Parts: sequence; structure tokens; C-alpha cells
Amino acid sequence: MSESAIDIDRPHQPAQPPPGRPPESGPRALGRWLAAAATSLTLLLLAGRYGYHRDELYFLLAGRHLDWGFVDQGPLVPALARLLDTIAPGNLVVLRTPSALLAGVAVLLVAAIARELGAGRGGQTFAAVLAALSGIVLAGGHLLSTTTVDLLAWLAAAWCAVRLLRTGDSRWALGIGLALGVGMLNKLLPALLAVGLIAGVLIAGPRRLLRDRWVLAASALAALLAGPNLIWQAAHGFPQLGVAASISEGDSSYSGRLDAFVLQFVIISPYAVPIWIAGLVALLRRPEWRAYRAVGWAWLVVIGVVLIAGGKGYYDAPLLLVLTAAGAVVTGAWASRGSVRLRRGLLALGAVPLLLPTVVLLLPVLPAERLPGFVVDVNYDAGETIGWPAFADSVAAVHRVLPAEERAGAVVLTGNYGEAGALARYGPARGLPRAYSGHNSMADFGRPPADADVVIAVGWERPDQLNTWFEECTLAGRVDQRAEVDNDENGGPIQVCRGLRRPWAQIWDTEVRHTG
Repeated sequence: MSESAIDIDRPHQPAQPPPGRPPESGPRALGRWLAAAATSLTLLLLAGRYGYHRDELYFLLAGRHLDWGFVDQGPLVPALARLLDTIAPGNLVVLRTPSALLAGVAVLLVAAIARELGAGRGGQTFAAVLAALSGIVLAGGHLLSTTTVDLLAWLAAAWCAVRLLRTGDSRWALGIGLALGVGMLNKLLPALLAVGLIAGVLIAGPRRLLRDRWVLAASALAALLAGPNLIWQAAHGFPQLGVAASISEGDSSYSGRLDAFVLQFVIISPYAVPIWIAGLVALLRRPEWRAYRAVGWAWLVVIGVVLIAGGKGYYDAPLLLVLTAAGAVVTGAWASRGSVRLRRGLLALGAVPLLLPTVVLLLPVLPAERLPGFVVDVNYDAGETIGWPAFADSVAAVHRVLPAEERAGAVVLTGNYGEAGALARYGPARGLPRAYSGHNSMADFGRPPADADVVIAVGWERPDQLNTWFEECTLAGRVDQRAEVDNDENGGPIQVCRGLRRPWAQIWDTEVRHTG
């Protein structure tokens, strides 16, 4: 990181506005555009490495069963996955292109928030660089993911909120409503941001906004846009609440209250921790930023809800980027006074050990065949993008040795949606029958035929559970992904089960179906 990442002139000091006039924003900066472009370009260049993520395989399957909602998400990303796979079937780079572009837009929005807070050109560039090298932007931008869309929705709403608070023009609330409404077609999480912003305004003001006609219109707009997904959820008993309960009980990665708390200090980057803390303190205490205090309180409310409810620790990450934008303003000003060379040197030196490793850990830059264990330990998702064709080969090897009379009517039952998605993608070319799963919305995509009495079961963490459904289960092989990777599939048992004890119709929804 060079000195140009921070204001090399005096920090932008907007003149104090007369009473009733909004404060000035910072000047326009070219650096933020360069950082955003570099982010998107890097993600596009690396998009084709490794392979599909389990969630991407799930989205492709969900896209074949489009509805206004799913057990664990809205219709937006599955619809996008279907569109992209129709345009370029099987093309991983095309599938991930929207995420790479959205990541660049997220970088721009973080810099734009810093600009609203008065950052100079260097401060805006610094904020953009911090966002570009943040874990949530790089990890989300590499994959087609609900997280990437969620990140953009939160940042767009936050930018509109900061602009509203700076200018006092409540028409910007319509932008908040638009961002939240579209975001809730992806996931219901933007409602958590709405709760945080409302609570922040109640605590710190201006409370008049809660009865402003533009804010009320924005609320109606958000409800209108999110309506189809909300209606679907209500009609199906809000299954997302069941998924959330599974997460809070620790049945998913990145869950648990302690993990969620610790993730706050790495999800952007360890380098950014003192910066976003400084941003939070400034938002809550700087006299000239009094208008923005609701934003600081919004994060405190959101992280409080996440920790109390046992949600995933990255839910509040977009607001951490907002705090980072505020902290970039504070840090830029700090680095432009006193021992300027020393302070900027410290910032530059800290970037190498604390920012650059993020690229190695979160992007596919190391050989997939020998991915170090520490990478998967830090970045679980990296392991879930490796070895899916070989996974299908392992299942096909078991299928081929079945007696001919059994092979004709056999089906595959997988433990999770990613495995079913992988077999839907790679199985037909290997002669495999249809794969079924009871995981999340996969359970709604169909159950095995009533006469399916021979099942190849793969991916079950509790193989003994199969014995409650079948008279006999025998180990027939193990998954070999032909890579040294410690993920959820590699080395797992593949069993052949025979003699269904009870009809599928009786056990599918009550026993096979599961969420998490």
C-alpha cells in the first residue's frame, strides 16, 4: 500500500455549514474506481479455478424449480443461476460474473459512504482498498452467492441512509426501501438492517423520520417488493425460521455465539479492526457527526441481535464495512498530521502481513490438488469447491458394480443439497440415476419413487440412521476426490441400502427432511 492510499495533502476539511444547511461531502476520487475495477477484474480472472461450490450447485437445481420462495432463501439467486446457465451452460466464469461485478460495486459504495462523511480523495481510496481486500467482499465476490447480493443490498441502503442523514432530504428513504425490498427477494436478512436503522433513529434521532411521509412510502415500497417471498414464507409456515433455529443450535458452519463474536475481528480483516472501531467511536461521539449516530447504533443493535439469537457472524458484515468507511476518514486525518511519514509508514507496513494473506486464504490461488489444511480451517468454503467431478466418479463406481436387476431401479440419496447438485450436474454423463436429498428445499424437489428399494446413500454423517429406514446397509466404497483436501465429502462412506422398511411417503417429510 503506497502513501497515495491515504490523503497526502491536508485531509478534506469541509467548511462548517450554516445552521440548517447540510455538511459538505468530500471531492470525487478516481482511486475508488481503480480499486473497484481491480477487484472485479481479479475475481473474474480467478473465477474459473477450482470448481463449483456446493451452494452454486444447489442454486442451479433450485433454478429448475423456480418459485417465489425456498426453505432457506428467496427466488433471486436461483433465478439468476438459471438465467446464466441457460446463456452459457456449464460455464463457471459466466455463473460467477455477476458476483465479481457486484463486489466492485460494493467497493464503490464503501468509498461513497466515506465521501459522504467528508473523506478526501485519499481517504476514499483508502476506504475502497480496505473494502477490496476485505474477507466478505473477496469471499462473496468469488462465488455466486446470496451473501454477495445481501452485501450489496445492505451497503446500498446504508449509503442512502447516510446521504439522507447528511442532507436531511428524506426522499433518499425511497432508495433505502428499494434496496431492502430487492434484498428481501434474496434473503430476509435486510429486515435485520431495517430493525437496526429504526432502533438507531429511535435512540439517536432524528425521530421525526419515523413519521415522515417519504419514510412511510419507503416502508411500503420495501413491503411491496418483498411481498411475494414473504407471502410464500407465510404460506409454508416460515421455514426460514427453522433454518435459523438449526444455525443457532450449531448445526451449520460459521455458527455459535463465540464463533460469531470472533468473526467480527476477521471478516473484514485484522488490519481493519482498529479502523472500524475508530469509525464506530467517531460515529457515536464526534460532535460534527452527530447526524450519523443512528448508523453507529444500528450496528450495535444488529450485532446484539445476531449474538443473542445465535445467528451467523457474517450477518452484520456490511455494517462493519460502513464502520470501516467512517474509520478510513478518521485514519486518513490521523495519518496527515504530526509525524506524517511515520504514521503512513506504519499503515503501509501493517498492510502486508495483515491484508495480503486474505487473498491467499479466500481466493483460489494455491493448487487445488494440495490445498494446505490451514486454508480450509480458515475458509471452509474453499474445500467445498474442490473435487465434485471425482465425487460423482466415486458414486458411479459403486453404481456400476450393482447387479443388473438392482442397477436399473436404484436411486441415490445424499446427505446434503450440494452432493445432490453435484450428481445432477455430473451424474448423467456417468450413467447415474437421479439423486434425491431431504436437505432444505431439496426435499420439495421430489422424493424417490415408491418402488425404489435399492439406494446408494452418500454423505450421511450418521450412517446408523439409514438402518432405521432400511433392512440392510453395507459399506460399498468411499468418496475419493483425488485431492488432499479436508472437506465434508472426501473419504466419506458410500453405502448400498436394501429393503425399505416403510414407504417413502411416510418417512420423507418426517424423518428424511432436514434443515441447516
